[in-house]
Amino acid sequence: MDTQPGREARITPADHARLLADQADRHTLTLESVLAVLRSPRVGDAAARAEAVEIASAALVDLRTSTDRQREVLLEPVAGAFSRLRADLRPLVRFGDLDVQFVEPPANGRALPGDVAHAARAVVRTAVLTLVDEGRANRVRIQWDCDGRNLLMQLRDDGAGTHDVQDDAMRPIAERVAALAGQMRVDSTPGWGSVIDVTVPLDPPVPVTPGPEDSDLTPRELDVLRLVATGVGNREIADGLGITVNTVKYHVANLLRKHGARTRAELAAHAHAG
Repeated sequence: MDTQPGREARITPADHARLLADQADRHTLTLESVLAVLRSPRVGDAAARAEAVEIASAALVDLRTSTDRQREVLLEPVAGAFSRLRADLRPLVRFGDLDVQFVEPPANGRALPGDVAHAARAVVRTAVLTLVDEGRANRVRIQWDCDGRNLLMQLRDDGAGTHDVQDDAMRPIAERVAALAGQMRVDSTPGWGSVIDVTVPLDPPVPVTPGPEDSDLTPRELDVLRLVATGVGNREIADGLGITVNTVKYHVANLLRKHGARTRAELAAHAHAG
């Protein structure tokens, strides 16, 4: 179990199995309670339905809360997370016209936090479905890797090669990656296809807590400040947020002015100081 200071503890698969068993017991109790109310001769039909709905609704709320909590702390082996992605995309492989090729990640790669694994699969599914909807690609190659600090994902297609990180198709994906404090780059060659590279950190980023002097910052300026604090350049910030490099420069200039900083290093130091 992870006990490093400042980080939420992660649970092991064995711990997760125990949680699932406990969850199954709670759901069994819920179903038994609903059946007991519906079968009771002492409760009228309308009252029985109302009571059953109330029991089921409370159980659904508990299920969603428990699922979200487990997703945040569960560790998934990177190979297992990739296998789940393959299962998610199996209908496209079996019944669609798109040839989906998978390049397996190293089996001994660092396990992924559950929330990262879940979001990474969603990013890939969205990208593949975008290619299917456009109908221009015949083949897409999906590769995952892990460098110990980041999950590295790449999608390569043989489509028209006109994608850009700022176009309507890619922007929702870029925004989701940015929400994970990740980076996304799209390289396209007309007539040959596009390559989408996504890097998602496995550890939560150092939070940037706005101080009193940050109260006049816009939400977008706070996003830029958070990424400047990680040390990435303007191009990476632009790709991660789905905006232009010139827009990033504009926000950085405003941040320097508002904080009285002369360099990006001073600005980053201010961000870390909170």
